[in-house]
Amino acid sequence: MMVGDIPVRDTLVGWGAWRLARHGFTPAPRLSLARWRTLSPAAKAAHDLTRAATHANLPLLGTPMSRAVDRLLSARIRQNAFKARPATRSGVMVSGGGYQGKTETVCEIAAAFEDSWRELHQTNLETVPGTRDAWVPVAYVQTPVTAKPKSTCKAILDFYGAPTKRMDLPDLVAQVAASLTDHGTKVLILDDITRLRMHRADDQDTLDLIRAFMSMHVTLVLVGVDIPGSGLMNEGRAAAHGPGRRPVNGWEPTQTERRFDLVELDRFRYDTPEQITAWSAHLAGVENHLRLLKARSGMLTDGTMPEYLYARTNGVVGLLERLVEDGCTEAIAGGTERLTESLLNSLPLALVDATGRDAHAGEIPAVPARPRRRRNGAFDDHGPTPDTA
Repeated sequence: MMVGDIPVRDTLVGWGAWRLARHGFTPAPRLSLARWRTLSPAAKAAHDLTRAATHANLPLLGTPMSRAVDRLLSARIRQNAFKARPATRSGVMVSGGGYQGKTETVCEIAAAFEDSWRELHQTNLETVPGTRDAWVPVAYVQTPVTAKPKSTCKAILDFYGAPTKRMDLPDLVAQVAASLTDHGTKVLILDDITRLRMHRADDQDTLDLIRAFMSMHVTLVLVGVDIPGSGLMNEGRAAAHGPGRRPVNGWEPTQTERRFDLVELDRFRYDTPEQITAWSAHLAGVENHLRLLKARSGMLTDGTMPEYLYARTNGVVGLLERLVEDGCTEAIAGGTERLTESLLNSLPLALVDATGRDAHAGEIPAVPARPRRRRNGAFDDHGPTPDTA
């Protein structure tokens, strides 16, 4: 199946379209080189295009790190969704580096919850008789690059398509509360939350506002790069007010820590046998979804390839995906139809399409340099041997 319009998840319609279609991509069929050679030129071209689409849409593979996020976040969402008491719901912070799959992992977990929630209830439990509010169990919102309380409220209301013009902050907050309730929203995801700079007063006010959302009977999920190092957990109070000074607005320094569970979606490591095995297993999963005509079993896992791929990507799954996709494109175009270290080493790993990512917030990772090949000097002429007599 070829790719059509890409849904924008930070709108109600876009989220719904993505949720329903997220597992609908059909990869190219597996053909042997001999079978491919029997195709007509037009059929070969069509199959090659489908293979390119397959490599550009590799599935989200589970990792030991993402499974840990799934266990915590899925449990928290479901526990909160069934709570009948008016108590504040605990939230979850998902931290990690750029291109490590935080957004995709969180969205998949939330979409799976929405699938099951809709199947369980069939209708919006919060619907008021005589009204027809859309049922929105999950809302996904991008944190504004310059986040302030008003702009954050507007971003949430924009997801629902609710009016925001000529409204002051109290009206906006009230409208957010009404939208969350009327639409039966159980999960509110605020992505790229570390765009908040905790040394700024506006950003601290925004964090105070975000915590207030937790009393609106939703599970608040904050996603960002290096949340512990961003100051969000300690609310930036020490940095903004100096050691020994009292926090402003009456908030205790650990208020945010008490309300959120923090889970790290880390990159792969390559230090212990268990970590190396996990990396190789992930490479095997990626290899299984490739459609190169001369590929062999173990193409990404045999010999020094796992070590080489780790050196090129530093264990970051998004960088691995980019390198493999570019390698497959080159392998098809050049007719080699397999991935090798020499082919991959000829390709730069440049994140030129990072539009919309905030480099200052750590959303774009550092790309490791290509390993230098040591020249074989076995046959070099080193001159006459010194006379040691």
